[in-house]
Amino acid sequence: MEINQEILETIINTAYEWVVVVDIEAKVVMLSDAYCDFLGVERKDAIGKPVQEVIENTRMHIVVRTGKEEVADLQRIRDNDMIANRFPIRQNGKVIGAVGTVVFRNRSEMNAITEKIKRLSMEVEYYKSELRRESTAKYSFEHIIGASGKMAEMKTLARKAAWSHSTVLITGESGTGKELFAHAIHQASPRAHKPFVKINCAAIPENLLESELFGYEEGAFTGAKKGGKPGKFELANQGTLFLDEIGEMPLNMQTKILRVLQEMEVERVGGQKTLPIDVRIIAATNAPLEQLVEQGKFRQDLYYRLNVIRLDIPPLRERKEDISLLTDKLLKKLNREFGHTVTHVDGKAMRILLQHDWPGNVRELENVLERAMNLVEFSTIEKEHLPYYLKMKKEAVNASSKLDLKKVLEEAEKETIKQALALAGNDRYEAAALLGISKTSLYDRLKKYGIS
Repeated sequence: MEINQEILETIINTAYEWVVVVDIEAKVVMLSDAYCDFLGVERKDAIGKPVQEVIENTRMHIVVRTGKEEVADLQRIRDNDMIANRFPIRQNGKVIGAVGTVVFRNRSEMNAITEKIKRLSMEVEYYKSELRRESTAKYSFEHIIGASGKMAEMKTLARKAAWSHSTVLITGESGTGKELFAHAIHQASPRAHKPFVKINCAAIPENLLESELFGYEEGAFTGAKKGGKPGKFELANQGTLFLDEIGEMPLNMQTKILRVLQEMEVERVGGQKTLPIDVRIIAATNAPLEQLVEQGKFRQDLYYRLNVIRLDIPPLRERKEDISLLTDKLLKKLNREFGHTVTHVDGKAMRILLQHDWPGNVRELENVLERAMNLVEFSTIEKEHLPYYLKMKKEAVNASSKLDLKKVLEEAEKETIKQALALAGNDRYEAAALLGISKTSLYDRLKKYGIS
């Protein structure tokens, strides 16, 4: 369709912009209604006149002569400071005229837009900083409290693992500090200044997990964001991806994760091309992966791909010598967070803490201390400030007979399993054969007695 002058004028006037068009002689050939109103002229009187006679302080004739555009130029018209743009019009490479527009009609309008842009820029910077903060490891090895032999061994191994590019598998009960180790490994690694991205594989619905991990292209599914969205693997590029609760990952996703680990490339949902990535994987679980492999609930090839460097974080009941040190550090942390001034745990209360088996591990200890701090009037936690279930357990222990048959049998069974594991060089399959029980039964007993 050929666009004539009448159509162009309709478009310009409908847009309610201040627009002027001049020919090769810098005479006005088009002037928008809004511009005419501001200038106080009739269009019929302006058309055909030199632009300098219609618009004061204009430079349209100069643009026609030089062929050079002028962007965001200050122009004073009728005691108003305008911001104008001027562009040459070319045909077959030759200048045949020019078009001018007023971007801001006065300084206040320009300042308002400038302030808005400034605010938006500040918001963008804020969200960028928040994203960087969320994609940064928060903890170092100094945050991992424990001087017991088992914890010292794990920290030494973790420090060595930090300088490797190999995959790390962290196992341990809930609340033992697996995430702390993941953060610390990244923080001490050559990737420390690159992203640390984490995802809880158990917390995201199965139908959303794939798009969270691999991202998606625009239009990949109903509700997909315009422009698509990068996945966790892309966000962690050149850094570390922490896959928490890896044992809860569905089998179909395990297959896709294995492919990414082998090929080091991802394909977005709905995408047609693969994207190369450089990501270090740290995985964590409180589930017995060996048992899940045996039951067909976890891919054996993925298990071996993850289990390159393994950290088995001991539960708190196996390192009770750390309870006093942990208590001191946790009290300082809670005092900072809640503004308390509790500094001590008295002897009777500490004996109760040392006697408890802590099935919730360090997380349970922190919760107990936080509860007690809210009941303390001065600076010392006493027996009366501890939860009822801890005090009752101590009384029950004192009242119970040391010849409890069930307890004696359980202790004997626990020691026998430990001896079998020692004889088998910690090979659980061989230990099960020595004990004359199935591998599943052995795993159940290991879990029951907290044997790692």
